[in-house]
Amino acid sequence: MSAHIAEGTMSVLPKSERVAQVQFLDLRATYNELREEIDMAVAGVLDSGSYILGPEVEAFEKEFAQYLGVKHCVGVSSGLDALHVALRAMNVGPGDEILVPGNTFIATWLAVSLTGATPVPIEPKLETYNIDPAKIEAGITRRTKGILAVHLYGLPAEMDVVREVASNHGLWVMEDAAQAHGARYKGERVGGLGDVACWSFYPGKNLGAFGDGGAITTDRDDVAECARILRNYGSKIKYFNEAKGMNNRLDALQAAILRVKLRHLDDWNERRRAVAQYYSSHLHDVGLVLPSAPSWVEAVHHLYVVRTKRREALQSHLRQCGIGTLIHYPVPPHLQLAYQELGMAEGSLPITEQIHREVLSLPMGPHLSEEQAEAVVEGIREFQL
Repeated sequence: MSAHIAEGTMSVLPKSERVAQVQFLDLRATYNELREEIDMAVAGVLDSGSYILGPEVEAFEKEFAQYLGVKHCVGVSSGLDALHVALRAMNVGPGDEILVPGNTFIATWLAVSLTGATPVPIEPKLETYNIDPAKIEAGITRRTKGILAVHLYGLPAEMDVVREVASNHGLWVMEDAAQAHGARYKGERVGGLGDVACWSFYPGKNLGAFGDGGAITTDRDDVAECARILRNYGSKIKYFNEAKGMNNRLDALQAAILRVKLRHLDDWNERRRAVAQYYSSHLHDVGLVLPSAPSWVEAVHHLYVVRTKRREALQSHLRQCGIGTLIHYPVPPHLQLAYQELGMAEGSLPITEQIHREVLSLPMGPHLSEEQAEAVVEGIREFQL
């Protein structure tokens, strides 16, 4: 009988009894576990007749802010919209430069570009994949307005050092926490470690909706107030518009689902840690570069990312074993056609490019069973690295 790793001890299965198919992430399992709670929450919204913003969104905003230990949460329609709205709330616009990680999902860059500002990439640390604080200062110019640090794969960035550099140069700090719901940095949850933080509730996230969704969290009253206005057509009072805003509102159905899932987030993150611990203890000697985390962070393992120069061959082998994997991400932002105007040729960010050539994400999630994790390990050990 299949069991969650957090609930039992790994047992060795005969080869003939292996799980035939291991999905990268089974989203249906999240619904199946919480079906009754989610159905009741959704029915409550449908019965209420309030589907845009309203009391359900306000309740989620309050609960998520309390969970993070911050003053404000502003629900929006996606992670990209959270970044875009937050940047505008920080008065970012044409002519400004924002320092961003070279190694990140392209949404981090796109949000900067949508304001008319320019993303300036900073290389990561190869050990953590996050922005390297020692390289930030070299990217600062008179046009630099802020630093956008990403907690990639669920591992918090080195926020103390990032904030120190920012303070020395009169810059603000924004967190892209889209992959780090519940993660802690030196005992504090991410989401309140800078001037403002941005979240995605894409279905595959640690805290995921059943569609797109996002949020902005901050302790700054001015930023929260501006974000609330911008997300709603630039309006505080209906039909009276004080800014050129957007329609970036979190809808009530997604807020209701997120309220249910938030109650289970810490438990599900513990399950993810158990999966990561199992992988790390059983793959330490196979020739892969495994994830590592400093002692002062509590990662939430949104992804379990390994590195190998034989990535394509390993991915093909695992596919033949019925094991799903993904690459996060195959092409870095500076080499995408979308950013060809920057003129950054291959080789301009060598550490970022090495990461993107070698990374492979193994199946990870709170519903990965013991047998499934074991099948992943056995499939990798069969492959001659």
